Amino acid sequence: MPMQYCNSHHKSERFKTREVLVGKVGIGGNNPIRIQSMTTSNTRDVEATIQQAMRLADCGCEIVRVTVQGIKEAEACEQIKNGLLQKGYDIPLVADIHFYPPAALRVADSADKVRINPGNFADKRATFKILQYNEASYKEELERIEEVFVPLVEKCKKLKKALRIGTNHGSLSDRIMNYYGDTPKGMVESAFEYVRVCRKYDFHDIIFSMKASNPLVMIQAYRLIVAEMIELGWDYPLHLGVTEAGEGEDGRVKSAIGIGSLLLDGIGDTIRVSLTEDPWYEIDPCKRLVRIYDNAIGKGVSYFEEPNRNFKEISRKRREVVSPLHPDGTVLDQQTVENPTFVNGDDPASWDMLLKLNVPFVLLTATDCRVHKGRRFVAWAKKHELQSTILFAFDYSSLSQEDLVLTASAECGSLLADGLGDGLALKTSISSEATESLSLNILQGARMRATKTEYISCPGCGRTLFDLQAVSRKIKERTAHLPGVKIAIMGCIVNGPGEMADADFGYVGSRPGMIDLYVGKECVERNIPFDDAEDKLIALIKAHGRWIEKEELCTTAISS
Repeated sequence: MPMQYCNSHHKSERFKTREVLVGKVGIGGNNPIRIQSMTTSNTRDVEATIQQAMRLADCGCEIVRVTVQGIKEAEACEQIKNGLLQKGYDIPLVADIHFYPPAALRVADSADKVRINPGNFADKRATFKILQYNEASYKEELERIEEVFVPLVEKCKKLKKALRIGTNHGSLSDRIMNYYGDTPKGMVESAFEYVRVCRKYDFHDIIFSMKASNPLVMIQAYRLIVAEMIELGWDYPLHLGVTEAGEGEDGRVKSAIGIGSLLLDGIGDTIRVSLTEDPWYEIDPCKRLVRIYDNAIGKGVSYFEEPNRNFKEISRKRREVVSPLHPDGTVLDQQTVENPTFVNGDDPASWDMLLKLNVPFVLLTATDCRVHKGRRFVAWAKKHELQSTILFAFDYSSLSQEDLVLTASAECGSLLADGLGDGLALKTSISSEATESLSLNILQGARMRATKTEYISCPGCGRTLFDLQAVSRKIKERTAHLPGVKIAIMGCIVNGPGEMADADFGYVGSRPGMIDLYVGKECVERNIPFDDAEDKLIALIKAHGRWIEKEELCTTAISS
């Protein structure tokens, strides 16, 4: 049933959620999209964490999160909060909790919001073993969760503190994975196990997140939780983010595909762009994504009224192309592409002409509402059994490079992630080589085409056990020539094994000075000295037949 909105407020197309206060900052309701980030300093280093939080606030960050591993970090949060206030900063402080409920109880005294991970708050780290649950044994597990969780719920309610129930695809519990699978449905149910306890105790200052390193999994999980909330009559705000997105253009493209496409559909109340860079560099892309949303809202059709849409599914197909490349990867000759058939997405009445023509390529243009118009055209083409390859030929030439990367990724990524269309022929103000590189990055981020090594690297936090930025650069220098290979670089073990599921190989900090190596979810080498770990990773890739010498790759490219 389509969702209807009668509110005349200019943001009426957004999925309407309740307002939850985090300190003095309202999330959801009629508030703007809020911008968040996270400190990377050791939380016990109070002054360093205060300085990072101040710098984030000065850049426009509205909520800052710090990692809280134990009681000492929880106690440090009180000093951090007081130190910020003394310096004139009232930016809300969020405590990030994994594995240790006592730290959550302690930090609730000083933090404005507590973030718990439902995959590991009351559960041990997942073992990925096959376990058998029946209705009775599953109920016992839920009773155990309630027993562990209720003290925090009651304290947050008493102190009027907010709570984020933040599911990570990479750290689902064994119970969830065995009962629901390693799926968006499992992610949603992982959060619902906890929110049902909150509701039982009449606590509703709750925010959800459904993060994953794969933008498609992330998009589907958020759509699913919105669909479930609509059916249940719930209205909790949503924090959006793609975990372990990486750095540079790659990290921004993946983040914009996930966050941007959801914002354009009216989903999301607060965002974080997680980059393997210093945290203050996350704020500018957040601001730009919010502007993309603000410029789009009030135009087109609400996602909840979109024809031929299904909240709960992403339909995919495997045909892809990026102009001027053919789907098989060969370069098209100039004669083939110099007279393409352009179709105006703004004028549906003109589409019927295509039914009289036999054209191999259709280049769809649109001046605004590109996501909605792209969906409508592809639905029309499917209805009329149009066999042409559909390229989105959107004109972004008026945008700066920074806005181009995020806008094209959000709009085109939204369509491609759903398997709508076959590729891109973008018009930009940057060079043709840079445009093609961006187009390929968008296709790879949308899981339509793999043309280079993909990196899943976390942004770092107080748990990080090595210099993520330096290590990521070194690993990229040696492995960037391996198309289709996915390498995860994780600063600690919290999301390590789970995120390995979306990577071929994993490099994970296990303890100070030590690295674990993974193949998929399986840890194959433990406690490798840091100085040896990079060479061991290369050897592991070679042992599994995924290595290509750079000279061999160049020869192959020339011969093709």
